[in-house]
Amino acid sequence: MRPCGRSLPHGRKRVAPLTAPRAIPNLAPGYWRLKALDALSRSEWEALCDGCGKCCLIKLEDEDTGQIHFTDVACRLLDRVTARCTDYGHRSRRVPDCVKLSPTNLAALNFMPQSCAYRRVHEGRDLPDWHPLVTGDPESVHVSGMSIRQRVGCETEILDDQDYMARIVDWPNQD
Repeated sequence: MRPCGRSLPHGRKRVAPLTAPRAIPNLAPGYWRLKALDALSRSEWEALCDGCGKCCLIKLEDEDTGQIHFTDVACRLLDRVTARCTDYGHRSRRVPDCVKLSPTNLAALNFMPQSCAYRRVHEGRDLPDWHPLVTGDPESVHVSGMSIRQRVGCETEILDDQDYMARIVDWPNQD
């Protein structure tokens, strides 16, 4: 694994991936509209994750402009079929630059995709109509085409830094 901040060609650096577990517990409808993010219970917080897997894509940051570029390359721990981390509980140990998302660090994480529920709620936007908390169906994120399922490669397949540059794509950051 390349460490976060490692210089890549043309003044770009890698931004660390992150992920959340799969959970759609029986929660009050629309709870994310009624509570501040820092007031959510652990199950409410975890359920906000739509399971798209976009946060686990390798992202490059242009060091001159700060612009974030998504790639279609996933963290080695991401299951590309389920779009879930294969070792969520130990991910930080196995991938030291994996970021644990929280209400206190969310504002600083400019690399979260536009469609991310955590980002949307933080910005005062509602969840999209395809979100599992809205549909009640964990597959809705995949059926809608908003997930990485079957669309990405793995970082273990990347041979050198130039390969990351060739894998920059726009679709993960579309809302």
